[in-house]
Amino acid sequence: MEKTLGIIGNGSWATALAKILTDNGCTIHWWMRDAAAAGQLRARHRNLRYLPGVSFQAGSIIPTTDIKEVLEAAKILLIAVPSAFVAPVLQVVDPQALGGKIVLSAIKGIVGEENELLNDFLLRRFKLPTEKYVAITGPCHAEEIAQERLSYLTFSGLDSGLTHRCAGLFANPYLHTNCNGDLWGVQYAAVLKNIYAIGAGMAHGLGYGDNFLSVYITNCYREMHRFLRAQYEEQHRTPDLPDFHTSAYLGDLLVTAYSPHSRNRTFGTLLGKGYSAKEASVEMNMIAEGYYASRSMCSVIAGLGLAMPLADAVYKILWEDGSTKDVFKSIEALLS
Repeated sequence: MEKTLGIIGNGSWATALAKILTDNGCTIHWWMRDAAAAGQLRARHRNLRYLPGVSFQAGSIIPTTDIKEVLEAAKILLIAVPSAFVAPVLQVVDPQALGGKIVLSAIKGIVGEENELLNDFLLRRFKLPTEKYVAITGPCHAEEIAQERLSYLTFSGLDSGLTHRCAGLFANPYLHTNCNGDLWGVQYAAVLKNIYAIGAGMAHGLGYGDNFLSVYITNCYREMHRFLRAQYEEQHRTPDLPDFHTSAYLGDLLVTAYSPHSRNRTFGTLLGKGYSAKEASVEMNMIAEGYYASRSMCSVIAGLGLAMPLADAVYKILWEDGSTKDVFKSIEALLS
């Protein structure tokens, strides 16, 4: 398979994925918004702001601030910008520019005012066939990739052959890959787990212990499972469900809710300690995808006619100025 790829985005997750690909002999045309960051990467072969310990071999990366250069150079595009910024970043791209491209998604959020998953946004905006789209999900933290600690990624797409070939670009001794065909489900699970992880962080910041958290996360998974069932049946008009009890669903929720590497848990912890959302974002200097996703998922959940009280509780704190302490007192009565 083609081993020249384009990456759009320069955060820690984009950097981790670039490391995997270049370790596997790929060449990366890498778009960055910030000219200074691109210059540092070009001169020093390191992303000094994100995962600065990762060193890239000279010639394996070609940084640029011109997204059109990346589109012209690579047939395979990896999109790894925060979901809230996908539409603004791609607004300069010609609607025909994705013709013949393969798109890998490393985002875990909802895109644009239409509250779409990235594949649906790209189909509507750029006419990208969904069969040419593959989603990458965890459980996997960028920091552990940087340390080459054994990790797992799941690749999901409608074209099984393409999905397996894309997974093959990433597989190596420290990165194992799995594949499935539940394209919409794994992406929604990745969105929901970030929302629930913010809640887990809030609980931690409020002083709840591991006993509470284990019950909270169990109930979050139960709620997620109800959503995944309803969404799959609505999308595919069949009750023949995929196996949701796997690492792409349950595993990703667990690591995001428990790990100190999780930016969504960290964001929630700061909120639980009394920070505002703006103060927490400044303190972290990173984007917590679950913050924006919480608002976007409200309309998706409503469209399915579901009651999801735990996701709704996090939304009330983030977007309706609900008292973190009071909302969690109400959550206590919901758990079993």
